[in-house]
Amino acid sequence: MKVSTVDIEKTAMLLKLLGDKTRLTMVKILDSHDCCVCEFVEIFKMSQPAISQHVRKLKNVGIVGETRRGQWVIYSLNKQSEYYPLIQDLLEHLPNQDDKLQELEEQGLRISCE
Repeated sequence: MKVSTVDIEKTAMLLKLLGDKTRLTMVKILDSHDCCVCEFVEIFKMSQPAISQHVRKLKNVGIVGETRRGQWVIYSLNKQSEYYPLIQDLLEHLPNQDDKLQELEEQGLRISCE
């Protein structure tokens, strides 16, 4: 199995992007669950424009993809990204974030975009 490599400049950019706790947590959540902005707003207790800005930065480098469901945009981790193998290695070392989604479900907010 050949391990893909990402050049130093791109890796530095990626690590800087993921150096933000909110974005890193978003990526960890998206590794196992697709989410919409409104769910992130509730999870992080941040404004919709602030969350959209974080998502946009992740989308711009191809880490995150989007799918439309009616009027909603659902975000997911782009597992086809050249960065995914590196991200996957990094995410293995982070604690599971499912409790954040469980909390949303208990508050009745998890399916707010369906």
